[in-house]
Amino acid sequence: MQTKAPAIRIEPWSEDDFDLLRAANAPEMMGHLGGPESEEKLIDRHRRYVDLSADREGRGRMYRVVAVDTGEAVGNVGFWEQTWHEQEVYETGWAILAHFQGRGFATAATLAVADAARAERRHRYLHAFPKVTNLASNGVCRKAGFELMGECDLEYPIGNPIRANDWRLDLHAPAPTAA
Repeated sequence: MQTKAPAIRIEPWSEDDFDLLRAANAPEMMGHLGGPESEEKLIDRHRRYVDLSADREGRGRMYRVVAVDTGEAVGNVGFWEQTWHEQEVYETGWAILAHFQGRGFATAATLAVADAARAERRHRYLHAFPKVTNLASNGVCRKAGFELMGECDLEYPIGNPIRANDWRLDLHAPAPTAA
């Protein structure tokens, strides 16, 4: 039996969202991303998220993910410009707080952010690069209709080499729905 995807909304990241970013910086959340960040790095990341959220030129946006039924923030999602294989694309990433994981929030948020990126009409592709060992995030990409392009070597964070999957969503194709 398939469960219904949770109703979510994405709201632009704001100055008030630092505590949400801090909550997502927990060891169980950051295991695939090089571990928790220092307070200084969190402050820098929050500033970048606020600045990206204020961007009106289509370079990207960060959002808090809100469960419609409770109004509670359950995580974050965003998209930003990136050069990949000499092509300008969008990249996406998400973090759903540990106690909300496994309920479909990440897939729903990824579909919502893909719609936001699609609406910008700026780039054809949206990529995600989860570690090959991150089964949950790879599952989100699959469920959200991304195509697996293959494995690749990246650094995340800078200086930390990882093996990732390159997932790509064609923003010119009809919008997929969660599986």
